[in-house]
Amino acid sequence: MKFLRTLSTRGLVALLVVVVLLGVGGTAIAIGAGGSGPVPPAKPLAQALHEGLAAPEAQGVTARIKFTNRLFPSGAIVGQVGSALMSGASGRLWSRPDGRGRLELQSSAGDVQIVWNQKTVTIYDASSNTVYRAKLPASRSGRRDKGSSQPLSLMSVQDFLTHAGQHVTLSAAVPSNVAGQKAYTVTASPKDNRGLLDVVQFAWDASHGVPLRAAIYAKSASKPVLALEATKIAYGPVPLSSVDIAPPAGAHTVQLPTKQAGARHKQGAKAKESAVAGFPVTAPKTLLGLKRAGVHVVGPPGSKTALVVYGEGPGAIVAAEHYGADQVAQLGALPMVSLDGATGHELSTPLGTILQWRRGDVTYLLAGSVPAATAEAAANALR
Repeated sequence: MKFLRTLSTRGLVALLVVVVLLGVGGTAIAIGAGGSGPVPPAKPLAQALHEGLAAPEAQGVTARIKFTNRLFPSGAIVGQVGSALMSGASGRLWSRPDGRGRLELQSSAGDVQIVWNQKTVTIYDASSNTVYRAKLPASRSGRRDKGSSQPLSLMSVQDFLTHAGQHVTLSAAVPSNVAGQKAYTVTASPKDNRGLLDVVQFAWDASHGVPLRAAIYAKSASKPVLALEATKIAYGPVPLSSVDIAPPAGAHTVQLPTKQAGARHKQGAKAKESAVAGFPVTAPKTLLGLKRAGVHVVGPPGSKTALVVYGEGPGAIVAAEHYGADQVAQLGALPMVSLDGATGHELSTPLGTILQWRRGDVTYLLAGSVPAATAEAAANALR
């Protein structure tokens, strides 16, 4: 949680977009039938996925892309500039089979460069002259079974879909055409519909298995909140110079943290949780009817943060409690809201709400895929 004390509002918001963008961009998604052109033959979803995963790996990918971002309402951030991460943009993508790649988003405020390899990702936002760096988690899956040179079996894909089907409703593999390529598109919607997410859709090249499009829709929205799609794509070798791009030497750098191990407690007494955290942890057993699922205490000695999870699945609410005068996430540029006995700063989006406020010596940060009114009610109940 140390990075929350140094990250600016725009940086925090940009990070949220990047996380979603990378999660989407690394596996690609979108709603709509795609472009006109030839389509592949209809096949069962498991077979279409299996053939895509088993397809020979491309020597490289070069593409024109379009990034759509309707996540942040106009005026949601005071002093917001036209960063490509905030407003959406067009750009280019290069990807190599050795795990290196680059995504360039272009806007009038300056380009955004996202460069990655198998271990790290670097994001440079020219509009704020800021570099974000993070280590990537070790891959636990891939195009081929671990320790084997054989493609993933059809049975493995079917087992995965069966497991996924416990949590989401999956469509058939719909024959489509994306960026002039024969493609399959699948739509997934959560079976637990308590959150604000409606559907996610994923499209891939039927011949190469390469992701082509990705989009996320919120409830009651006719257009995607976030989308990343290829508009033109070519396969062939990509020189290292296309992906090995360094940010300017004078840019401000923010090192994002890797996952930290912390003490975790289920339904233990507050006294136990407070003893670990080093300050009185609020953490009621229920919040707006949601049962407390766990408490995680993280951070170095003398600067502890308690992460409290209420509920499970899409409707869960996460609250962070930080004690002390040292600064936490700077959300002062967000609109102010009046809470019961406190003033908060709130970012409300179609996919969820982030709310920060302070009572006494404790700073709270609450987030969830819930409307603003629900987040504010939860904030008033945390005392």
